[in-house]
Amino acid sequence: MSKTISSGALNQLLGISPDTPLSIDEMCRRLKPLIYPAPVITSRLELFCRALVTTMQSLDITVLSGEEAYGNNGRFAPGTVIFAPGYFPDNLLAINRVATLYNNIIVGIYDEPAPITTDALPQQRLDAIVGRLARDMVHILIFVTDRSWTICTMNGGVVTFNTPYPSREDVRCTLVPKLTAQVVPPRTEELDIEYGQLKTDTPEFNAVADDFLQCSVLWSGNSSLLTHTSTSGLEYRSVFYKRIVARYLDQRSGMSYGFFARQLPVAVQPAFYSGSADAMAHSMNQSTGKVEIRMQQSSLLVHVPNVSVITTRSGCRKHDLNPKKDLVEIGLIQGHDRNRVYLKTPEGCSQTSTAKPSFDTLTILAHALGNAFAASILMTLRPETSFPRHLARFGASITHWHDYPQSELLPAGYFLHGEQNPPVSCSTPQSAAYSLCGKIEALEKALENGSEYRGDVHVEPNHGTNIVGMLSLAETAEFMNPLLHPEFMPQEH
Repeated sequence: MSKTISSGALNQLLGISPDTPLSIDEMCRRLKPLIYPAPVITSRLELFCRALVTTMQSLDITVLSGEEAYGNNGRFAPGTVIFAPGYFPDNLLAINRVATLYNNIIVGIYDEPAPITTDALPQQRLDAIVGRLARDMVHILIFVTDRSWTICTMNGGVVTFNTPYPSREDVRCTLVPKLTAQVVPPRTEELDIEYGQLKTDTPEFNAVADDFLQCSVLWSGNSSLLTHTSTSGLEYRSVFYKRIVARYLDQRSGMSYGFFARQLPVAVQPAFYSGSADAMAHSMNQSTGKVEIRMQQSSLLVHVPNVSVITTRSGCRKHDLNPKKDLVEIGLIQGHDRNRVYLKTPEGCSQTSTAKPSFDTLTILAHALGNAFAASILMTLRPETSFPRHLARFGASITHWHDYPQSELLPAGYFLHGEQNPPVSCSTPQSAAYSLCGKIEALEKALENGSEYRGDVHVEPNHGTNIVGMLSLAETAEFMNPLLHPEFMPQEH
C-alpha cells in the first residue's frame, strides 16, 4: 500500500492511531508474543511451537518469557499475543489473566484437524469456528496435524498450509498480520448514539429501503451471505464465560458475515494543488478542514465533508431484511478537536434494542470518506466525469461479503485494489486504512488508464470483498449473482 495519506491524517480523519502498523515489517517489529502452554501438551504441539518460535525469531520478533509478559498485577501486559497450545482447565485459561478484553490476542493451538471440511458451506464454517472460539475463550484457532496446520479467525477466515511446521514466509505474510490487531466491535462509549432518530417513514428512507430489499432477495440464494450464528446457541464452559463473550461482543445477539450499505448523497468541493510534493506534507489540517493527498507525484488539498451511511445492523439476517428494524444510520462529523462517529437507530427503537453497529463501522466510514475524496479529485482532474454528480445526487452503495468475485463479473469502471495487502482481520484499524488509501490508488489507476472511474473493488485477502460505487445495491447484487437474476438465465431450446 502506497503512502497516499499520512498516518497523522488517518488519525485525524478516522481516529486510527499514528503508530498503527500498516506494513508487515512494522507488524513484525511491534509483535510481542508469548508461548503459554497447557499443563500437558503433545509432542506434536511442542515441536510445532518450537518451530514457530524459531521462525518468529528469524523475523526479528522477540518472543517474551513469562516474566517479561506479565505486568505488576500478575496479568499479561497489554499488547501481548498469547499462544496457548493444548487443552486448558477453566482455572488456567489465558483469558483469566488478561488485563482487559481488548488488549491481548489469545491464539489456541490444538493437536487435531480443523473442525471444518473444504466443502463446508459458510454457515457451517462460521458455526464451527465461533463455537470453538467461545468454548475455549480464544480469538484465533490453529489446528495442527502431521501434514498441515490451519488458521481459523473470528470472521470465518480459514487458511491451511500443507506443511507440518510453519515456514518463515507463511508466518510473516499470513499469521503475523492476523496477530497485529484484535477483532473488536465498535463499543458504545466510542459512538454518539441517537436512539430512535432514524426516520423510517419518509420517501427518502423508503427509496433506500427498497434498494436494500431488492438486494436482499438477489443475495438470498448465495451461501456467502446466508450466515448468522446466535450467541445463545453456543456451548460455554460456564455462565461466567458466557458473560465474558457477551461483554466482548458488546451484548450482540450473534455473529454474521458481510453488510450492505448506502452512502447518503454528499456534495463535495473541487480539490486543488497544494504546491508540495513532499511525502511528509500530505497530512490533515484540522483548522481548515482539508487533507493533503499524494497521487501522480503531486499533492492535492481535499476538503473533508461530513458523511452519512444507511447500513445493515450487526447480526441481522441479510437475506431476510426488515428495513424498519435492521437498518441503522452511521456517520462521521468533522470537529475542531475530534471527529465524531454517530449511530442513529430506527424510530421506535429503545436503548435496550438489538440495533448494534456493524463490526466494520470504521471501514464503512472509510469507504464513504474515500468516495468523497475521489469525487473532489475528479472535479479538478476530470471535471466531465459523472462520479461527483452521482455522489451528490444519489450517494453510493457499499457491498461486503466473505468471498471473491470472478473477474469477468466486475462492473465496468470499477477498479481492483488490495490483493497484495497483508491479510488483516475485519474491524481492525488496518482494514479501514487500506480501504481509504486503496481507493485513492484505484482512482489513480483509472486516471492513468484514461478510463472513467465509477467505483472500486477492494479485495481483503483471507477475508472478503468490498464493492463500492455508482451502482445501486440491487444492481451490484445482479452483477455478483448472475445466475440468480432472470436477465442471466440461460434460454431453453
